Amino acid sequence: MTTAQGARARARQEITAAIKEAARRQLAAEGAAKLSLRAVARELGMVSSALYRYFPSRDELLTALIIDAYDSLGEAAERARDAAADVPPRARWTAVCEAVRGWALAHPHEYALIYGSPVPGYSAPETTVPAAARVGMVFIGILRDAHQGPGLAAPALPADLRPEAARMAADLAPDLPPEAAAALVAAWAQLFGLVGFELFGQFNRVVEDRETFFRHAADRLAESTGLGRP
Repeated sequence: MTTAQGARARARQEITAAIKEAARRQLAAEGAAKLSLRAVARELGMVSSALYRYFPSRDELLTALIIDAYDSLGEAAERARDAAADVPPRARWTAVCEAVRGWALAHPHEYALIYGSPVPGYSAPETTVPAAARVGMVFIGILRDAHQGPGLAAPALPADLRPEAARMAADLAPDLPPEAAAALVAAWAQLFGLVGFELFGQFNRVVEDRETFFRHAADRLAESTGLGRP
């Protein structure tokens, strides 16, 4: 790459970052449904036609913001997992859950973008899947460590759920038993339900000491997946 090409690439990266940062401010002020390329261009002092060279449509800009949010959340979960590498799997699970909650509280608008109401007229493409899977892969890894080490004690499945649980295990983690896969999916959904309830106000006048409540709830979710106490 020549010096001129490198300078152009850096300029493009800087402008792309500025566009996304302006779009995040718009998300905070107006919500994802009202995201407008023209409004972003006005804030940056750009003509709309120039912005379209970076993001040809609102949906492409939304997709970039969604991938960034999932990646940022995934990085937080992975850092918490790595920092807790020397503790038992159940404690590691709780540490990752607390990191997810902490990220959501620090980035409420990005959290709403990926786990809030769907944006009318937008359908996330397959390119969002790897980033979206990062948190789930962290939890799968924790269960895998337990399964290969101290063991899992996931609750037995009713007969009518076993085929679906086996399918989930085959798709998500073939080396985990179906009982663990079904429990993991349920716990994953409940985790984001807990975070969403706190973030969007459903715990107002219900839960006061939310950090302690969340830590207890996360530990109970770990137990539901078969992670035993050390």
